[in-house]
Amino acid sequence: MSEYYLGHEVSGLTGATDEGHWVMKFAVIGGTGLIGSQVVRNLNEAGHEAVPHSPSTGVDLLTGQGLDAALDGADVVVNLTNSPTFDDASLAFFRTSMDNLVAAAKKAGTGHFVILSIVGVDQVPELDYYRAKTLQEDILKDSGVPYSIVRATQFMEFVDAVLSWTSDETTVRLPGTPIQPIAAADVAAAVSDVSAGKPLNGILEVGGPDVYPLTELGRITLSAKGDTRSVALDETAGMFSAVKGDVLTTKDGARIAATRYLDWLK
Repeated sequence: MSEYYLGHEVSGLTGATDEGHWVMKFAVIGGTGLIGSQVVRNLNEAGHEAVPHSPSTGVDLLTGQGLDAALDGADVVVNLTNSPTFDDASLAFFRTSMDNLVAAAKKAGTGHFVILSIVGVDQVPELDYYRAKTLQEDILKDSGVPYSIVRATQFMEFVDAVLSWTSDETTVRLPGTPIQPIAAADVAAAVSDVSAGKPLNGILEVGGPDVYPLTELGRITLSAKGDTRSVALDETAGMFSAVKGDVLTTKDGARIAATRYLDWLK
C-alpha cells in the first residue's frame, strides 16, 4: 500500500497508525548534528519513527560497531555523518564508513539509502574533501541498494567560518566564486521529504533563492554584524579559489528554498 506523504508517494512502510497514515522507520546516522537533528524532528513530527544514531548512542561507522542494531527494522537509512577532516584522510573515512553502512543496510534489507552531498561536488577534483564526497556518492550508486542523493549548496550557517579562513584584523580576502547560500533548516526539509519518498536512484539538487559572488556575500555578512573590516578580491584565497565558474550553483530541475540570506541574517 502507499499514499502521498511529505510530498512524495511512500511505499514499503512499517505499519499504519489509527489515523490511517503509514508509518516508516528511519535510522538517521549522524542524527544528533546540525542537519540530522532537524531531520529526526521533521520525520517524527510527520508521524514517522525516526531514531538518531551517532557515536554517543554507540554507533561507530569506522568499526561497524552498533550498525546492525541501529538498522534493524529500518525502512530507510539516512547518512548525515561527516569526515572529521577536510584533507585527504577524508577519502579513507568515506570509503570505510560507506562500506560498513552499505553492508549493514543490505543485511537489514533496508529499502532506501539517503545521503547528503554538495552541489558541484564532482566538478572540483582539486579539493580532497570534494573528491571524498564524490567517492561516497559513487559507493552508494554502485551498492545495489535503492538510493537518493540530496546535493545542497553552501550552508548559510557556515559563511562565518569561510570568512575566517582568509582574514586578519583589517581585511577578509575572498575569491569571486558564485555562492548560492541555503539555510540548514531548508536543507533538512529537503532531506526529510526525499527520505520519506520513493528512492530517486539519482540526485536532487537544493539551493537558496539568491546567488552572490563570495566577495559580495562577505561584505553583506560583515555589514550585518557591524564588522568594519574590508573585503578584498583575491582569486587565490581559501578553499573556494579552486572552484572554476558557477559549478557550486544549482542547475535546471533543482529545488529552490524560500529563505533569503538577508532575512536569515536578521
